[in-house]
Amino acid sequence: MVCFMTETEPLSAFRAEVRSFLAESLTPELAHAGRRATSVFSHPDHSIPWQKILTAKGWGAMDWPVEYGGTGWSPMQKYIFAAESARAGAPSLLPQGLKMVAPVLMHYGSDEQKAFFLPRILSGEHYWCQGFSEPGSGSDLASLKLKAERDGDHYALNGSKIWTTHAHFANWMFALVRTSSEGKPQAGISFLLIDMATPGLKVDPIISLAGEHELNQVFFDNVRVPISNRLGEENDGWSVAKYLLTFERGGRYAPGLFAHLAKLEEEALDDPVLQERLRREAVTLEALEALELKSIAAIEAGENAKAALYASVLKVQGTESAQRIDVLACEIAGPAGWAIADGQSPDLLATALPRYLNGRAATIYAGSNEIQRDLIARAVLV
Repeated sequence: MVCFMTETEPLSAFRAEVRSFLAESLTPELAHAGRRATSVFSHPDHSIPWQKILTAKGWGAMDWPVEYGGTGWSPMQKYIFAAESARAGAPSLLPQGLKMVAPVLMHYGSDEQKAFFLPRILSGEHYWCQGFSEPGSGSDLASLKLKAERDGDHYALNGSKIWTTHAHFANWMFALVRTSSEGKPQAGISFLLIDMATPGLKVDPIISLAGEHELNQVFFDNVRVPISNRLGEENDGWSVAKYLLTFERGGRYAPGLFAHLAKLEEEALDDPVLQERLRREAVTLEALEALELKSIAAIEAGENAKAALYASVLKVQGTESAQRIDVLACEIAGPAGWAIADGQSPDLLATALPRYLNGRAATIYAGSNEIQRDLIARAVLV
């Protein structure tokens, strides 16, 4: 199963360069870990070593501007790199640092903040988690209650965050906090960068239905954060968060899904019914890829409003395609595919059900798909 994309000669040469690099630099251990990943978040034992290999090559932050250590690649080159990395089984890099807080730092950060944080994000020294959701404030993010009160040149934080992915590994968190209760809820939120070693901060594990420890609840008991660690103005964190979410939504779904579907096709060679269902998903992915390429064209043309609309469309299409393919994986694995397997099981059995369970959240986080459809309707129909 292949994806279809017309390439110029320079792009074909770039694809060959990427394939050669992956063949030489992606170790069997890292490729094995990438193939057995059960969510978009690889374990840091695998993502950090791979990030260091990429950074040594100069490819550690392909989405960053060149002046901050980025590659200078075109959007199409980035797409090709994502496709080849997925095909080779490379571990995913943690998005919270490279793809989410880094662009916000570049846009809102002071020179001192950029100089301190960006090199450490690129090197992997700083491992970030996202402090947005709270108990009772998930999709309704504006209702968050984690209070941050000024105390001299610090904020004192009290409250909690929940569903905080990899907080037990992270040494930094970017978080939305409540700095004012006056006016509209969105008007009293600020965006802070928090050292996870700060006294009063506690991380409790949340074990998923898949038996995995990826999520956490984080408690703040008079945690003191320097005011200098705020991004943007006080009470304007909602604007910062909206800017960040443009990097969390959309993206490059098709390359990874094509790679996953190709593996499933190999597993279902003797079942014509499953083969037919796989072919239907392949057609859907070709449509998804076409939308992603249109999004790339909009970015290259500087059509930001159109690119933002595509981000919502891609978020809906990409996550829902992934969920359907996860169901197929469990069915291809047979009855055992609907049970939690041990670590010694073949790749399909080891990953089918955990991927299915973890993938249930994909249509909720980064703005639920229902909210995305509302955004699309407002942009197109109003």
